[in-house]
Amino acid sequence: MATRAVIADNQKMFTEGIQAILTDMRFPPIKIVGVAYSLEELNKMTVMPIDLLIIELAIADTKGASFISELKKAQPGIRIIVLSNYGEAHFVRDAFIQGADGYVLKSNHSLELIQCIDQVLEGKTYLADGLRLTPEFDKKERASSTDRKKVYEDRYLLKQKLTNREKQILSLIVQFKNNKTIAQELFISDQTVSAHRKRIMKKFGVNNTVNLIKFTIDHQLV
Repeated sequence: MATRAVIADNQKMFTEGIQAILTDMRFPPIKIVGVAYSLEELNKMTVMPIDLLIIELAIADTKGASFISELKKAQPGIRIIVLSNYGEAHFVRDAFIQGADGYVLKSNHSLELIQCIDQVLEGKTYLADGLRLTPEFDKKERASSTDRKKVYEDRYLLKQKLTNREKQILSLIVQFKNNKTIAQELFISDQTVSAHRKRIMKKFGVNNTVNLIKFTIDHQLV
């Protein structure tokens, strides 16, 4: 059975491009059952069963991401992907807290959206390249107590981004163990460890192992 999808965005030309991408997908097959250009139109469409919603946060106006949790309550099985121009950490964080399953920037490559769709339809969460859940503080400036509180409140959400295997590998990375040693301990290949390491760094928005270890320690993730 094809996945029933709705696209919600206030830019008509952009929605046409997304429809073309989804129509070309063969696996999983996707059937577009509606396109909404306002939150009011979207609310009318959500009375019918929907498997996948791809939405721009800007369509919600002042309501923010709270509509995501409302829709999740109404349709527990729906998977929601935010496809937005808003890439700031607080927008991304709030969307996931409200129940979003994936988040992609409109500036990302279309392949990133396809990968995101594949992941969320498998029941996983997806954070696209270039996005992060926590603010990137300037080392020269001291973050406010409010900002620091938000970072630590995100600890649970950050952990939820990792699979059980990624958590295992992260705990060994923090011990400064290399890929070969980790592979031997977990009875997997060096290449598998390397792939997991790259995915973990991508999810946390860091670009090297040193920053990954620092990020993990700072947020008390292991």
